[in-house]
Amino acid sequence: TMTTKQLPKRIPKSFYIFFWDTEAAKVNPSKYPYYVINRLLDKGNLEAARWVRRNFPEELIIETLKTKRDFSPWNGVFWARIYNLPRQAVACLEPHYLTRRKQLWPY
Repeated sequence: TMTTKQLPKRIPKSFYIFFWDTEAAKVNPSKYPYYVINRLLDKGNLEAARWVRRNFPEELIIETLKTKRDFSPWNGVFWARIYNLPRQAVACLEPHYLTRRKQLWPY
């Protein structure tokens, strides 16, 4: 395990709106930290981002950025800057992935 810090077991009700595709009350952030971190830092508001940064260790947030492609490129760049990561370390900013994304989602 990365840290001894206890991860939250529930998502605050005010963030359920960001989990529209699942039953948010049943999502356990300590079991699925990458999913919860990714969803809240990408789709959430300022309060959600603050909650993530208070409740999850920085290493886990960075690991999420390095492995999850579900961030929008804008958010990938933003969080890379916040955590001082090189763009090439952020999964959603890999050139191959960005090219593929444009083909599938040309907006």
